[in-house]
Amino acid sequence: MKKAFLAASLLGLGLFSTGCLGPNKLFNDLHDWNETVTDNEWANEAVFLAFHIIPVYGVAYLIDIVVLNSIEFWGGND
Repeated sequence: MKKAFLAASLLGLGLFSTGCLGPNKLFNDLHDWNETVTDNEWANEAVFLAFHIIPVYGVAYLIDIVVLNSIEFWGGND
């Protein structure tokens, strides 16, 4: 049991410590869009808070980190 846990830990550490931070384009595009969604800064703040309450930012960041940055890393694109 300890060997299986150790192997799983080392595998997880190896997968998540590749050093690929990535550009996070999806998250950054969503954030940039939120800054310009309206001309009113209070409305933009309301959208920002709503996107945190309904985890739009969290899902976008997760998709960016797990899927899109992995594709760019393993595909060799910068």
